[in-house]
Amino acid sequence: MSDDGYTKHRGGRHEGEGRSSPYPMSRLAAPHDLVDVAREIQSADALLGTVTSSKLELLARQIRALQAQARDLLAAAQRDGELHRAACSFKKRPGGVYHLYRRGDGALYFSMLSPEEWGRAPPHAYEGSYRLEVDMSWTPAEEIDARDAGEGARLARLLGPGG
Repeated sequence: MSDDGYTKHRGGRHEGEGRSSPYPMSRLAAPHDLVDVAREIQSADALLGTVTSSKLELLARQIRALQAQARDLLAAAQRDGELHRAACSFKKRPGGVYHLYRRGDGALYFSMLSPEEWGRAPPHAYEGSYRLEVDMSWTPAEEIDARDAGEGARLARLLGPGG
């Protein structure tokens, strides 16, 4: 070592302690040659390729899931728009369940009477029952319990234990 603490190199040979040598100093040390370095680089490239591929596959699955959610959202928005355009002779209130019928001419209208409440049979084709939500969206009657359970669970998580 030199006075400044750095190892000196003379004539391409390392002079100093073996532990500071950039290459093996002992016959027992593993040989370092270009083939080993190339193999190590190739191994690292393969690992990086695998990791990158896995991450890209995850992103592709997430994109497909988001596309499916977007399609569902657009379909629900279209349905909600059609339901809001259906004829209605009373004031619709959030939380109310309304029953949709289709006249012979294809026109839709809401009624407060369910098919069972009409007696023998409703005067027009029954299309389904929907609950008007606070955000002015519509929930099909068969999905009301699941939606309420999901909202209850979200509320419970929000309030935390003892809430």
